[in-house]
Amino acid sequence: MLTTRTLFTVTATLWATTALAQSQEPFQLNTIMLEANVEGENAVDVDSEDIARENPADIQDLFKSEPTVSVGSSIPASQKIYVNGVEETNLSVTIDGARQNNKVFHHNATTLIDPSLLKAVRVDPGVAPADAGPGALAGAIAYETRDVADLLDATLGFGGFVKSEYDSNGDIWTNSGSVYGRKGSFEYLGFLKIADGDLRTDGSDATITGSGTNLISGLGKLAYQTQAGDRFEFSVEQVKDDDARPYRANIGQIFGGRPVPLTRNYELTRQNFVFTYTDETPTGWWDPTIKLAYSETDLIIDEDTQYSQGTTESINGKIENRFALANGSITAGIDFYSDNAMLYYRGPTASVLTQTGPEKSRNVGIYAQARIEPTDRARLSYGLRADFQKFTDLDGNTTSNNGFSGNLSGAYDVTEQVTVSAGYSSVWGGVPLAENFIFNPAWIYPSEGIEPVTSSNVFVAARAGFGAWDVSGKIFQTKIDNARSPSYRGGPALSSDLDSRGFELGLGYGWNNGFARIGYANIDTKLNGRTADSYLGNYLTTPLGEVVTLEIAHSLPKYNLIFGADAQIVLSETDTYNVDTGGAGAALPSYEVVNAFVEWQPKGSRNLTVRGEINNLFDADYASRATYGQEFSSVASLKEPGRSVKISASLKF
Repeated sequence: MLTTRTLFTVTATLWATTALAQSQEPFQLNTIMLEANVEGENAVDVDSEDIARENPADIQDLFKSEPTVSVGSSIPASQKIYVNGVEETNLSVTIDGARQNNKVFHHNATTLIDPSLLKAVRVDPGVAPADAGPGALAGAIAYETRDVADLLDATLGFGGFVKSEYDSNGDIWTNSGSVYGRKGSFEYLGFLKIADGDLRTDGSDATITGSGTNLISGLGKLAYQTQAGDRFEFSVEQVKDDDARPYRANIGQIFGGRPVPLTRNYELTRQNFVFTYTDETPTGWWDPTIKLAYSETDLIIDEDTQYSQGTTESINGKIENRFALANGSITAGIDFYSDNAMLYYRGPTASVLTQTGPEKSRNVGIYAQARIEPTDRARLSYGLRADFQKFTDLDGNTTSNNGFSGNLSGAYDVTEQVTVSAGYSSVWGGVPLAENFIFNPAWIYPSEGIEPVTSSNVFVAARAGFGAWDVSGKIFQTKIDNARSPSYRGGPALSSDLDSRGFELGLGYGWNNGFARIGYANIDTKLNGRTADSYLGNYLTTPLGEVVTLEIAHSLPKYNLIFGADAQIVLSETDTYNVDTGGAGAALPSYEVVNAFVEWQPKGSRNLTVRGEINNLFDADYASRATYGQEFSSVASLKEPGRSVKISASLKF
């Protein structure tokens, strides 16, 4: 799962018959595969085997073994992802190919998603291909949910599973189930998960403010495939989190300032509707994909004296075709999106809601991406896209902008054991929408319009495999110019320049029934030429520094047993900035956290799986490095949960 490392395929003669958070296929732990990536081996791939092994409860768990992907906050409703130090709204984020427009409130999660729904996640850090979509300023994240083919043997017509899980820290009960099947040319899938729990405690046994669990997620899919191979699929996916959260959902507490309650209720709902047409029997130059999607995120904060609701939505789609060549392929197409963001508010003395917005963005893009193998040793990927955008401000005034983006990456096998790769991209991102909760009807927009944001990305990497050993390294940089960073009082056209750079190292070793690997990343980010901070870095970056990840897993096929452990070691970081004083901020402390699991399938019951975990084994008292506000003395950052024991059982039928 480490970015520039080998893709590890884990195998064991053992069925993982768990819920969607676990693999429904046998996963194996005996070989390390060297798998070259056409985009320069730059991608982070989290596949179904990774998800099964890690059994993630949230996106922080999902990426915990990847040192260049950091997730802040211990509460899923306020978690944000940083890729190579850059916040996810600067990446092209899709779920089943549907564009996400989720920048509602800076105290909340950007993209709330339940890993139980996922089959795989692909992250293109920095350099992303043209067909990854518009706005890929610092790369792309593509989430993919499970299909019937991932869960049901080709010889069967019906199946399903039920799963129950208990977490001792917070008395959290999670129950989920799914049914899926095929009948003639039709396929169907339904999944539902309900999680409920009390407040959690940190490593010092103190209660984590607003850490209760009340989450419902679901996935539905219906597909029809003709005998000629034409496939039509419609999917619906939704996640809802509704509970009392810290007054500012990503902050435990702020000392000083205006008095506020310790908590208030946040109701956060994100939903996704996707229609897809593909030809499952492509021939030559005919391999089309047509996609039409609608995504929406709603955040409701209902207090005794006021009511706020932010809504973002996106209608988007694409028509593309993959042209097969003798030595590769070219994917070309056209995509579009229509994004809206609006805020509804009722104050203490008002009786009706007032609406601010929407801000609107309309975009049409034309793109082509070539993936070529000019020789047996070389792989190239290069592409170009042109985007044409119309931006409408809160006053209804529209400005038009357009720009070009290009990318080039390649890999070359110096020997059978050693591969070098590199890539570069220049991206035009248009004018992004502001977050809903800072909309101000008094904003005055520049008469000439807001300047579009642009970026450049570069990486250079090398990887070597020697028998069971695999070693890798990469250096990278992302520069974003004119990143829109408005504020309620400062106006709609404020901007910042971001520079994120660093390097990554990886080492892995595989044996007959297991593997071990270690990753290291050192990331330094700057805003407007000085050390970055998490306050002005909202929706841009946060201080990260040095991160070490370790993972080990082993199987005992004779006993149908798999066990393993992982650890995150984050080193102290002293290069911080205090926006109040203009000088150095507080040092970010180091921490070490270890997790372990064992998974067993009783003999004679291939459809039953029992799993036990101990998370935060040594009861570390810490806040995740990517969590907001640790460099400020006035902020009590959200701590991570202390030691917990998790037990789950799943039955497949």
